[in-house]
Amino acid sequence: MFPYFDTSAILAAVLLLLLTFYIRSRQPTNLPPFPGASLPFIGHLHLLGKNPRRKFKQWAQEYGDVFTLQMGPQRNIFVNTMEAMKEAFIKKADFFSDRVQDSFVGRHVPNFFHGIIFTSGPNWKAQRTTSLAILRNFGMGKNMLAAKILEEISFYSKELINSKGKPCDIHYLTNMSISNVISSIIFGKRFEFNDPKFIKQLKTFNDLAKLSTGVLTLNFFPSLYYLPFDLFKGRKLIQSYLAMRNFTDKMIIEIKKRQNSGNLDNFIVAYIEEMKKGKQSGQHFLDEFNLARIIDNLFIAGSETTSTTIMWFLLYMLHYPEVQQKIYEEIVEQIGTDRPPNITDKRNLKYLTAVIMEVQRKASIVPLSVPHICNKDTTLAGYTIPKGTIVMPNLDAIHASKEIWGDPEKFRPERFLDAKGNIIKREELMPFSIGRRICLGESLAKMELFLYLSTLFQKFEFLPASPDKVPPLLDTWGLVTAPGLFEIRCVERAN
Repeated sequence: MFPYFDTSAILAAVLLLLLTFYIRSRQPTNLPPFPGASLPFIGHLHLLGKNPRRKFKQWAQEYGDVFTLQMGPQRNIFVNTMEAMKEAFIKKADFFSDRVQDSFVGRHVPNFFHGIIFTSGPNWKAQRTTSLAILRNFGMGKNMLAAKILEEISFYSKELINSKGKPCDIHYLTNMSISNVISSIIFGKRFEFNDPKFIKQLKTFNDLAKLSTGVLTLNFFPSLYYLPFDLFKGRKLIQSYLAMRNFTDKMIIEIKKRQNSGNLDNFIVAYIEEMKKGKQSGQHFLDEFNLARIIDNLFIAGSETTSTTIMWFLLYMLHYPEVQQKIYEEIVEQIGTDRPPNITDKRNLKYLTAVIMEVQRKASIVPLSVPHICNKDTTLAGYTIPKGTIVMPNLDAIHASKEIWGDPEKFRPERFLDAKGNIIKREELMPFSIGRRICLGESLAKMELFLYLSTLFQKFEFLPASPDKVPPLLDTWGLVTAPGLFEIRCVERAN
């Protein structure tokens, strides 16, 4: 009755329909709502587009507390409201604080699930507790670390002065400078900005940040890794991880060779001392595999996020020169220009603090934090969440919520100031995530942002490369959402 091709097409359509019904019949009941048709094999991947961030915010508005995305074989729950966030990551933290222990990278990079970011359970607790104690001993959140940061800022400022107010891209310089703060803690030294090993390592970090999101497809379909020509950039990503590991391992060996007993002048030596204590007490979670991964974690999380926030801040100031002028006037009034700002000035630079908070809200540079996994069958916002479901804190949805902020599309630092000009602390501002997995370096990042930005705006006026063409406020999709590259003029003030 039908030509052969038409019959084959009909059979294929029927089989596809049956397969779809079969897959849906296997779905647990009472899952959070889906934003559209889930296709066999690929799930909802066909709905995401080039920049899924906008879709995630749109679906959060449509579906409220939570929604479900089927991404290949993985079921993902997106948590979108403060009420649901608190329920998942605070009230039910025992169910929702673990990390995914299977990924494309983890299959190709040995010991990937060590350190702090990607580990879970007792090992994660041991690494976080030890690392936090060491960082506090090195002055995280205290004046002794502020002095190191200010020293690094002086090197950074000299480089900006050398630009002589000409248009330049300072993204990599900013990243190097922030990384040097981490280096001074981990290795006990800073690197020169022209050090080839340092430049190579930072390029590796940048590659990791860019490639990690681009190869997410390989998490869902790992066999695609073996296609020719590295179509999904998986081999390049693995090479970057191995290059990072090679640098870290060499630095650990170098520091161990010159280690002096009792001289705990860097994170590596302090951690090794804790390792020795742990072995004596029968605690075996502290080891060099975890040490190496912690160093990688601190560099990636501690340098990329802070430098990206600074670049967003500068870009917003190009768009809002009146805000930049108000920041400068506050600095002149509260500090003057005869000395650099210090950490004790933060209580007086309230407008600057409010602007930092508004940039963090608008940029929302880690829009989905790091994925969690549900370790037991449970419920969330009245829906069933089966064991093994990936759970995503949709921080973007909170930062862009009209119900919370009223006019979230507007850049308005005053939303963080009361009628007397004092800072309003809003729990809905979550640039460092929420719950047990909140960023380890939160206090360090806050200190860096304040000291860098207060010093920069005391010394420089920042202008667009071309007066009639301000770079657009466009984001690039990634684990860390950075602005597009742009040039800027750093004009030294005649104080």
